[in-house]
Amino acid sequence: MNPCRPARRPWRRSELLDEQAVENLRFIRETMERSTSFTAVPGKGGVAMGISALVAAGIAARTTTTEMWLATWGLEALVALAIGAFAMSLKARAANLPMLSGAGRKFALNLSPPLFAGAFLTVALYRLGLVSLLPGVWLLLYGVGVVTAGAFSVRAVPAMGVCLMAVGVAALFSPASWGNAFMAAGFGGVQILFGLLITRRHGG
Repeated sequence: MNPCRPARRPWRRSELLDEQAVENLRFIRETMERSTSFTAVPGKGGVAMGISALVAAGIAARTTTTEMWLATWGLEALVALAIGAFAMSLKARAANLPMLSGAGRKFALNLSPPLFAGAFLTVALYRLGLVSLLPGVWLLLYGVGVVTAGAFSVRAVPAMGVCLMAVGVAALFSPASWGNAFMAAGFGGVQILFGLLITRRHGG
């Protein structure tokens, strides 16, 4: 062995590997924290959707025909979907995640089937002259969708779905004249309440 040659430091390589492992773990942890904190459900968007539903309820209460009432709530459904999608994109961007990340994609896929079912039932019940059942059916199906989709989000989301389902059940077994009030309570009041809760506890 050459006494003039500096001794190797085998610990140096081990130290570099340890530092790299720590950096990798830190990156994974931060990514997981962003992912879990991203609820996919925008609280502020929920508040905006609830406000639009209250406005729609006020307009629908003044309509004079079944067709005008259906058109009012149909337009509200489109407005609410647009608000929700826009708010989800803003929340995902703030979390530095794609809108259709794991949480966002699962939420959308689980919410969509009940909404499609509601659309087909709307046509069927209208043709049968059973429009008075629609408030309960809409609230119940939307609540089911929120519960199933909320399984991949924070607890407040499935809780909101359960409340919507309860309002829907109450609407189904109440006088038809109360339907619009139940729509305002569910799509308006419940969404505003839980939207504020999600905004406060889960970052907007």
